[in-house]
Amino acid sequence: MALVNRGVVVLDCAEPEKLAEFYKELLEGEQSYASANLVEVRGSDGIRMAFRRDVNATPPSWPRPENSLQVHLDFLVEDLDEAERRVVELGGRPLETMGASGPYEQRGYADPAGHSFTLRLLPATAPKQG
Repeated sequence: MALVNRGVVVLDCAEPEKLAEFYKELLEGEQSYASANLVEVRGSDGIRMAFRRDVNATPPSWPRPENSLQVHLDFLVEDLDEAERRVVELGGRPLETMGASGPYEQRGYADPAGHSFTLRLLPATAPKQG
């Protein structure tokens, strides 16, 4: 069984619903998840992108250094403790390990070069009825 089940590119923005609609159309995909602060789309080729509400988000200023953060990575896992052990074994370090509010438990880490990413629990899915 794979340790990481799926990777999701997450863009922080003030209006995730609007940005998700743009990418859903661009990727000829569908909305695959939505909550009050996160909308995920799956493109026709399987690419997954999510858009997280950040009311203080400002457009990236790249290549200028101010406000240059543009994306972060989320990796969905079935077991946060097991995944954390593996991250640390590989040279990563925890940035935050407190449970976050909302539908997913998640934890923040830095890779060996200092880039941040998030491990979050794979959402439980119920079998289709009928």
